[in-house]
Amino acid sequence: MARILTGIQSTGVPHLGNILGAILPAIELSKTNSDSFFFIANMHTLTAIKDSEKVKEFTYSAAATWIALGLDYKAATFYRQSDIPEVTELTWYLNCFTPYGLLKKAHAFKDKSANTKDVNVGLFDYPVLMAADILLYDAEQVPVGKDQKQHIEITRDICNAFNHTYSANLLTEPVEIIREDVQLIPGLDGEKMSKSRNNTIDIFASDQSLKKTVMSIQTDSKTLEEPKNPDDCLVYTLYAHLANEEQKQQMRQHYIQGGYGYGQAKKALLELIHQKFDPARQRYSELMADTSQIEEILAHGAQKARKVARTTLSRVRNSLGYV
Repeated sequence: MARILTGIQSTGVPHLGNILGAILPAIELSKTNSDSFFFIANMHTLTAIKDSEKVKEFTYSAAATWIALGLDYKAATFYRQSDIPEVTELTWYLNCFTPYGLLKKAHAFKDKSANTKDVNVGLFDYPVLMAADILLYDAEQVPVGKDQKQHIEITRDICNAFNHTYSANLLTEPVEIIREDVQLIPGLDGEKMSKSRNNTIDIFASDQSLKKTVMSIQTDSKTLEEPKNPDDCLVYTLYAHLANEEQKQQMRQHYIQGGYGYGQAKKALLELIHQKFDPARQRYSELMADTSQIEEILAHGAQKARKVARTTLSRVRNSLGYV
């Protein structure tokens, strides 16, 4: 059974796009794969967020989301990145096998550096820390979005450079898993749902706030009586990501026949969000109200993760002549 590993940054409360595009697919994958590693990438977060209280809050929020959505954290290895100091040691070793030109070509660095004043070394070196996240645990498969494919390619380049230098397969070469059936989740404005665009749907918000957000989804100016094209409507697109086939077909008919307003569609979407996520919303609130539960779960996961990390790092240190 292949070992899978994936992480999520703690840059805020995970939104509907994160949940549908990454978290729920990973949880489903873990149900068929008992050798699953999932982590909160709170060290990566430091490239953008320096407020320690926010880093802590967002880390708890990310962990609470995974737990509330049904991750079996006892079966999987679920941990906080910063609890594993071995990852920073391995990052330094890998840095010494990473050509400067390789990192200069990283699309993510070019995009992020063009949109921030804080162009720090951590942002530039992000792919090497990500490589260490993966190689430290001998991960064979890494579920990622299409925008992260290049980082896995960089990881393989670094892995191969290290292994070639020491004429041994000391590090496991990973492959990316990109689910073609996971579609782009649009935000309130039709662009990709993203915290940086401030167009997200926070399913863990209060009832009033969640309703306000859903009702603010952009639509055209067609009247209630006019027929509407569901394929051109953000409300329907989001509804379809959550609905079963019967619900989708019923909603399509409402649009096509006319006499059905966008306000009604938004209310239907809101009701579906509550139907799908209210148990998770309740569990999330309980966890965030008592973060000691989260700490206990993450500490248990860190113990499991460090056993693997220490074995890999011992192998690496020996090859470098440090043991």
